[in-house]
Amino acid sequence: MFRRNRKIFSLLAGLLVMGLLLSGCGGSATTSAESKEPYKVGAIFDVSGKASSLGIPERDTAQMVVDEINANGGINDHPIELIIKDSKSNETEAALAAKSLIQEGVAAIIGSSSSGTTMAMVEIVQNAEIPLISCAASVRITEPVAERKWVFKVAQSDSIVAEKITEYLKANGMNKVALASVNDAYGDSGRAEFEKAAAAAGITIVAKEKFEAADTIMTSQLTNIKSQNPDAVIAWAIPPAASSFTANYRQMGIDAPLIHSSGVGNQTYLDLAGEAAEGTVFPVGRLLVAEQLSDSDPQKTVTTEYAKKYEEKFGPRSTFGGHAWDAVKIVAQALEKVGPDPAKIRDEIEKTSFTGVTAVFNFTPEDHSGLTKDCLVMVKVSDGKWELVK
Repeated sequence: MFRRNRKIFSLLAGLLVMGLLLSGCGGSATTSAESKEPYKVGAIFDVSGKASSLGIPERDTAQMVVDEINANGGINDHPIELIIKDSKSNETEAALAAKSLIQEGVAAIIGSSSSGTTMAMVEIVQNAEIPLISCAASVRITEPVAERKWVFKVAQSDSIVAEKITEYLKANGMNKVALASVNDAYGDSGRAEFEKAAAAAGITIVAKEKFEAADTIMTSQLTNIKSQNPDAVIAWAIPPAASSFTANYRQMGIDAPLIHSSGVGNQTYLDLAGEAAEGTVFPVGRLLVAEQLSDSDPQKTVTTEYAKKYEEKFGPRSTFGGHAWDAVKIVAQALEKVGPDPAKIRDEIEKTSFTGVTAVFNFTPEDHSGLTKDCLVMVKVSDGKWELVK
């Protein structure tokens, strides 16, 4: 009897141990997946200050994309820890934020929203050898490439925006124009690029004016512009200054077409300019007119899907939010392939081809923007909405 009971006891003990082992195996697998170290990614946006109309949709989009990635298991079972900092549209704050993120051990940095705040970070990331993907426009962010090894960008460069505008001018017989630009890094870079593009296209600039980002009255600049009787007027700024310029323009009764840079590609421009924005034209990525694209357009699916997700959560789409979507996706793609090593991420981005919200990107060692003017379309404000100029 004792021997039989001992056999039964041994059998039961064995079953118990096996059950514990099986349970333990399942539990350890779950724990292992959940306990994998997060991949730290930094983001610096102009969430407050003069460029907040750019930074807010970028912040919201970046967090939305990361939340979606993490909900689907992260990157190779590693969650992304997105550390977002506000540059406050200030170059000093942007530099301090970049240094802080580097100290926190991020594998890459996304941002900033504007050219000035991005340029304040370039030398810092170069010295730290941390890849940066900017959401700003100035061609100087990534050129010369030999001095920008660690820097990339997803916003269309002002150089190709200038080319697109001059192409539009020539097609419409506008050969004599005036140029007004905001007095900051974005405006200065755009001004220089437009002057080069205009000269190459045989377009004469009959007046050049500047205004400050905080200006609401541009009467003196517009008086001089009106006196030159240009065929068209080019404005290079972002809201709120771009909206104020547009309102002043209509008040001055200038008949020439008003053409903006890509800096007005958001609802803030329409809200602040109101009826004055009607008829203004500008080059921008395809997002604002996603539903108007041909079904054969390679960006139609990605732009319409992003627009739907963003608008369900946050309201009207913004071309600047699209920049953040692209930047996060490009970093995530690199992380999936090479892990959180900054040098390997940099190398991976440099050979990336990617269909995004902003454009179809083709990065190379010689081109850290990866875009041509064909990524832009001309858009017109019509009845308070965006209309594709065909």
